Amino acid sequence: MTIDRRSFVAASLLSGLAASKALAQTAPPFDAAKAPPAGLPEPTETIDLWPKGAPGLPARPPVETVTERSTTAQVNDRSVTGTTRPRLVVFRPDRPNGAAVLITPGGGYRLVVIDKEGYELARWLTARGFTAFVLFYRLPGEGWADRQDVSLADAQRAMRLIRHRAKDYGIQPERVAAMGFSAGGHVCSSLSTRFDAKVYSPVDAADKLSARPFCAAPIYPVVSMDPAVAHAGSRDLLLGPSPAAEQEEAHSPDRTVPKDAPPHFLLHAEDDPVVPVDNTLRLRAALKAQGVPVETHLFAQGGHGFGLRGTIGKPVEAWPELWRAWARSVGLG
Repeated sequence: MTIDRRSFVAASLLSGLAASKALAQTAPPFDAAKAPPAGLPEPTETIDLWPKGAPGLPARPPVETVTERSTTAQVNDRSVTGTTRPRLVVFRPDRPNGAAVLITPGGGYRLVVIDKEGYELARWLTARGFTAFVLFYRLPGEGWADRQDVSLADAQRAMRLIRHRAKDYGIQPERVAAMGFSAGGHVCSSLSTRFDAKVYSPVDAADKLSARPFCAAPIYPVVSMDPAVAHAGSRDLLLGPSPAAEQEEAHSPDRTVPKDAPPHFLLHAEDDPVVPVDNTLRLRAALKAQGVPVETHLFAQGGHGFGLRGTIGKPVEAWPELWRAWARSVGLG
């Protein structure tokens, strides 16, 4: 019997999905129309955030949809919308170093990127001993109650669940970092500044744990909701068309930095045409004002949304190793 690569990969994925189902967890976002490139097996292990369903479900729930945006068979560039079962997709290293990273991919709060700012970073991290958790969070423009806080609620719950299950993953519960990109950088910086905010009702014992990251790395992040520098699309989807000034302030992480915020690593390209670099500069100034340790890297060129794949041949290519060196300096590993 002959089995071609596509059939083999599909069978492996179905087996993994069945395993996830057997554990009563929702499978990772999946596009059956396109198999992953050779050598990049799809993850199968997940953790549902809300055992009784996410709070604030719309009367007409969105339908989870995966869209492939890549035009080549050699690389995936998928995104997902309509997530009603927020969940973590788990990447385990062969040799855990005891530290973990919660990854919040971007997508302008219109979608959540799967590969470029999610799985690719997770694979890079696990190759270096970190246990990685990619968060597929709810999107505020899809009808959820308390739209401004649904993504933050998912991030807080995710951080607490990772700590609650730390022994299962060979990690030290205090050593869980956050890393986010673009609008996922807003999720990350909201978590790192509003980790104590009461944005959902406790569910179980996990919610007794802290949601404060050990350290945080918002990368080319959406930060401010001030129309002068805000990413307009993210602002509209998060706050609606006519938010009050109080809402803009409450959901601008540069305006909500507490003195006990974790150490931050900030990175942005000055030629970013999507999210102005002033977002990072404002967050840096706010962190410094509160005496919070912060390391900042600005690159003249890089644009927006580069992740790992968009850095090749540019000075910004150095950013992952810069983050890793900084992570060692603050004790993450």
